[in-house]
Amino acid sequence: MAQFKVAVLRGDGIGPEIIEQAVKVLDAVGARFGHAFDYTEALLGGCAIDATGTSLPDETVTVCGSSDAVLLGAIGGPQWDTTDPNGVRPEQGLLGIRKALGLYANLRPVKVFDALVGCSTVKADVIRGVDIMIVRELTGGIYFGKRGREGEMAYDTETYNAFEVERIVRKACELARTRGTANVCSVDKANVLESSRLWREVAHKTVADYPDIEMWDLLVDNCAMQLVKNPRQFDVVVTSNMFGDILSDEASMLSGSLGMLGSASLGDGPGLYEPSHGSAPKYTGMDVVNPTATVLSAALMLRYSFGLETEAAAVERAIERVLADGFRTKDIIEDGAELVGTSRMGDLIAERL
Repeated sequence: MAQFKVAVLRGDGIGPEIIEQAVKVLDAVGARFGHAFDYTEALLGGCAIDATGTSLPDETVTVCGSSDAVLLGAIGGPQWDTTDPNGVRPEQGLLGIRKALGLYANLRPVKVFDALVGCSTVKADVIRGVDIMIVRELTGGIYFGKRGREGEMAYDTETYNAFEVERIVRKACELARTRGTANVCSVDKANVLESSRLWREVAHKTVADYPDIEMWDLLVDNCAMQLVKNPRQFDVVVTSNMFGDILSDEASMLSGSLGMLGSASLGDGPGLYEPSHGSAPKYTGMDVVNPTATVLSAALMLRYSFGLETEAAAVERAIERVLADGFRTKDIIEDGAELVGTSRMGDLIAERL
């Protein structure tokens, strides 16, 4: 029996509810395929601030670093919001754990399930068959650049080193190969930003090592338009931290909801897996949110951290079956479908493995 150590960070708001469903599905995977998952819980985000005064306790870093992978719910809430530049915020914990674990590559698969083509605000004939992998650089760029205030002026600095661009482009090219494609779109703003001009130069030097890969460039504003105009032209998209943050949220609407968008953050150590949506505090404890993004994130954990491709595909097929059978959570409900809550959706996915 294979055994895997998983650090579980339930987080804030709806985080504990959606994590419960992902753990439920992982346990069902273990029962079917003969694996054991050993869970160790730790604090991150607002709950960590309340308990320890910091959003990323040292103990959490230790737990995560000694695990095979990390499963994260969601963090944040209005009670921890502050505009004080010296204040403690939940998001600092998320940025900190990414940095501590060296998680430089964020993978956000955007797949439109056949059963949900009517849920998107984009026409069905435009989104049917969409399957995009957005690869976002995660530990550089404007989110980690120099920032500050001087009187009535504030500034945030976009900074990239060549090695940061090279390694994320290599990750995108390697993913394109595993997907059986040769199509990588590099997104920047090279007509305006010097950091983007460096990005483009390094991207093309790097892709020269992958003669089977076709790389094409797209300015970020054009990419935003093309994602809703003709999304099927994309396979792997690689871009900077901020651009990836924005574009992946836009792309999630192709699938009908952020509740359908999982993610994997990879680097040199344990991978971190989390839904791409937030903590939705107004829905806390109501059993109404969609746990599918978190379950899909668990499937990515099976694939990328544990090398269990068969098991990951089984989870994804189970989700397809649940959707095809007409079950929907509130965010993706449509005429003729059966409305179910968070826990019931988790049960349905686990039952169909």
